[in-house]
Amino acid sequence: MSLLIATLAIGLVFGVLALGIYLSFRVYQLPDITADGSFPLGAAITARLLGDGVDPVTATIAGMTGGALAGAITGAIHVHFKVNALLSGILVMTALYSVNLRIMGASNVPIKANTIFTPFEQGATAWFGQETTILGRSVPSSDLGLLLATTIVVGVAGILLVLFLKTELGAAMRATGDNARMLRALGTSTDRMTILGLALSNALVALSGSLFAQMQSFADAQMGIGVIVLGLASVILGQSLIGPVRSIALAVIGAVMGAVLFRLLVAIAIRMGLDANDLKLVTAVVVLAAIVGPTWLKSMGRKRGKHAPT
Repeated sequence: MSLLIATLAIGLVFGVLALGIYLSFRVYQLPDITADGSFPLGAAITARLLGDGVDPVTATIAGMTGGALAGAITGAIHVHFKVNALLSGILVMTALYSVNLRIMGASNVPIKANTIFTPFEQGATAWFGQETTILGRSVPSSDLGLLLATTIVVGVAGILLVLFLKTELGAAMRATGDNARMLRALGTSTDRMTILGLALSNALVALSGSLFAQMQSFADAQMGIGVIVLGLASVILGQSLIGPVRSIALAVIGAVMGAVLFRLLVAIAIRMGLDANDLKLVTAVVVLAAIVGPTWLKSMGRKRGKHAPT
């Protein structure tokens, strides 16, 4: 049960990552690789500030701000220097590896100070004691506090994102991804919208990195490797779960659900004896299945329909 709660908490943290990837991948339809650098950037800034005695909320917001700046730089390279979006992200991601090392001063930094989760863990322990029982199993109360905190964070982030995308500015951002030519004809700068969108996307990715580092009590320069694939898997799995997207709220909920489901699948695979070295391979297979599966099933359904007796 404790493993399940921890998996759900990590899944919700990666749900914030999925929201950022959803913004760049679905709204803007841009393959933004910056996420592999902005995720550890948020963790590095937060870990460094916590080690310097800064309060957790300020440290977390600073991590988000660093991610937003990284995304804005990617957007600026793309729109002002006309560099391919994929290459722009790769350039910034590569540069961020050195930046993260400079910020942390080492490749791995432990977090020994109180984190943004500490009040929730202490509150749950004070309320339930050191342990509590759920469905007949003993669970550390601090894990419940951690789950509550991550639920609140991803809930607030999701609601704010939905509300923002429904504003006039958010509608302009969505139109940039859907029909940039029409938006330019109406006199709106698509360049600014692109930079703003990538900044917001990477701010969410960096927030996820900051939360993950505080949850794991360390920040590592290589902890962002492959997070773009994890985020894409979450978004695609979420879309498969909710079907055709009819509203922004459903798309956001689907992205978070996909992240949680993905972490549950990973936890089940490891529990069944999967070698941790094969985890990236399994991730790639899951993403491929999520992309190809729905199309393949529809194709099979059409073929069966053609051959069905009239």
